[in-house]
Amino acid sequence: MAVANPGPATQGGGAAHLYTPARRWTFLAILFLVGASSSIDRVVISVLLEPIKHEFQVSDTQLGLLSGLSFALLYSAFGLPIARFADRGNRKKLIAVAISVWSLMTVLCAAAASFWQLLLARIGVGVGEAGATPPAQSLIVDYFPTAQRARAIGIFATSGTVGYLIGLSAGSQLVAAYGWRATLIAFGLPGLLIAALVYWVLDEPRQRLDAAVPRGSTEDFRTSVSRLAAKRSFVLMLAGFTLYHFAAYGSLVFVPSYLVRVIESPIEQAGLYYGATSALGVLIGSLAGGAIQDALSRRDPRWIVRFPAIAFGLAAVPNCAMFLIDDLPTFLVVSTIGGILLYAALPAAFAAIHAVCGSARRATAIAVVLFFGNLLGFGLGPVITGALSDHFSAIHGPEGLRYALIIVMALTVPTAAFFYRASGRVAEDLED
Repeated sequence: MAVANPGPATQGGGAAHLYTPARRWTFLAILFLVGASSSIDRVVISVLLEPIKHEFQVSDTQLGLLSGLSFALLYSAFGLPIARFADRGNRKKLIAVAISVWSLMTVLCAAAASFWQLLLARIGVGVGEAGATPPAQSLIVDYFPTAQRARAIGIFATSGTVGYLIGLSAGSQLVAAYGWRATLIAFGLPGLLIAALVYWVLDEPRQRLDAAVPRGSTEDFRTSVSRLAAKRSFVLMLAGFTLYHFAAYGSLVFVPSYLVRVIESPIEQAGLYYGATSALGVLIGSLAGGAIQDALSRRDPRWIVRFPAIAFGLAAVPNCAMFLIDDLPTFLVVSTIGGILLYAALPAAFAAIHAVCGSARRATAIAVVLFFGNLLGFGLGPVITGALSDHFSAIHGPEGLRYALIIVMALTVPTAAFFYRASGRVAEDLED
């Protein structure tokens, strides 16, 4: 394999000199497929909730348990030990195993004979996906030089957009034509091909560094966590990320149900149009957010965190207002604006985490963020949203889901506040 002219080997994010630009972007394209597959298997459940609800006769609270907490419990539990391995071991092999596990468990969900069997299989999907994002972001930071990281992470973040689009639009068409079980099989099997691509094409930079240089972090877990906890900006961003996950996952998983119940749009139409327009918003936001943050942070390092703070705050307005709308076209316009702002903030926020965590604990830092974000946000968000919907729906009928979604999405306001407070401390916490 061709290698760029090497410079001094370094430990964490200093492996970019090992690769030509063409190889970096090839690796990013493969990781993009990994992110898309992860997003598909995570989001497709949202367009399957209504047929699952009718087949198994379950409540919105149980649907929230299926779409959120069941996935998040073992995702969170396995995320930290997997991240420790990612900071020390072979990340490409870890990703290949992870995608194989979640793809097989997605197929297994289709064989469920009861709601509780489906719930258990869904837990297995979460176990697999715990091995995706932390090692993938860690590899991206190693593949790309510092000046290109936010943009590269922003591109990686758009993989979720592609997965979201495919999961919602193609998923809604498949479930309408063939049912929810066939839909899960159709989305689960291609992941095995992506796993093979990861294993045979991706490179692990640690294996190419000079033998005298440490190939991974030598910090123990307690030391890594202690050093992260000592960084005030990291702690504040962690709180903001947790609220973001609660608001985003708690509300967005029920959007297809909102379009069907409240706006009374057919599921195949709601999934197709909402998937397409939200993907457009996320694509624009993710790419623009990374580029804007790179430009602003070169002038003042506080913009590394200040930019996502402002974007999160602005996003609260359209993302709450869209649940006051009763016609599909207007809803789609407002939700697209909300998506642009929300997902301009997200990759920029992850880049801010990488800027302060230090190279020895990159995957661990992301895993800590995802541990709290997924356990408290993705795990409890849909359950609490479903419980609020059940409560309000008992009084107001289908309109109850509207009130639940507005309450939960409003949490993007304190998310912005935590990030803005972190911007005042980021300069002293920067560590490459």
